[in-house]
This record gives sequence, C-alpha cells and structure tokens, in this order.
Amino acid sequence: MRFVIQRVTHASVTVDGNTVGRIGKGFMVLIGISDSDTKETADKMLHKMLGLRIFDDENDKTNLSLSDVGGELLLISQFTLYADCRKGFRPSFVKAGAPDHANELYEYIISVCSEQFHTEKGIFAADMKVELLNDGPFTILLDSEQL
Repeated sequence: MRFVIQRVTHASVTVDGNTVGRIGKGFMVLIGISDSDTKETADKMLHKMLGLRIFDDENDKTNLSLSDVGGELLLISQFTLYADCRKGFRPSFVKAGAPDHANELYEYIISVCSEQFHTEKGIFAADMKVELLNDGPFTILLDSEQL
C-alpha cells in the first residue's frame, strides 16, 4: 500500500464538473493499493499517517499532528502509484490491486478515518480533477513495504 500525503491549506476533487469532496486544512492523500494488501496493512498505514506530526507549532517546528490542528482528510484512490516504468515509456500497472479488492480496502480506509476526522473522498475509478494548495510544500510518501 502506498500513500502520498500532502499537507494542504485546502483541497478539492471534481468529477464531471461536480465537486465531490472538499476540505480545508489537513491532508490530501493519494492511496495506491496492491493485491497483497489487507486491512491489517491499512491499519498500519493509517496509524503512521494519522500520527504524523507535520504541522507547525507555536515555534514553527513541525510538531503537531492532524488531530492537534483539527485537520481534515481528502482521500483519493490512485492506482497509478503502482506504475512500473522500468521498461519502455508506457507504464505498466500490473502491480496495482484488482479493482474489487482495491475498492474494498479504499472504503475501509475511508470508514476508519471518518470515525476520527472530517473525511471527504473521491470516486473510485472515476476520472477526477484534483485541486490543492500544498502547504510548505510538504509531501510524504508512505510505503507499507518500508514500515
């Protein structure tokens, strides 16, 4: 499982001209899921992500977590995080999870996050347009194989 976490001042996702998710200060997270990922993998990734202390405190030190600042989440499925670009110029996506499996875990991640935070989402497998103001910029890649 891979998360690309961007600290944002605001972010939104649009499908067919309609805004389907919008947040203020928080994390916009692109989520890639492989076939080997499980709910346990998701729990481990969520524990790490939600505990990240990457917001500034009163001394301008990155020392505060999402909950410390009352942050929000925008979660977007992103199978292209599993692009394999080693051969040629056209990426292969064979390492991305099968759609049914990936959607099930994506929805699980949304449900867990929604228990603690205001959580918005994209639409799985839709052609989405994402807008954000990356605060910093501050972007972190979490890979379950490296945790």
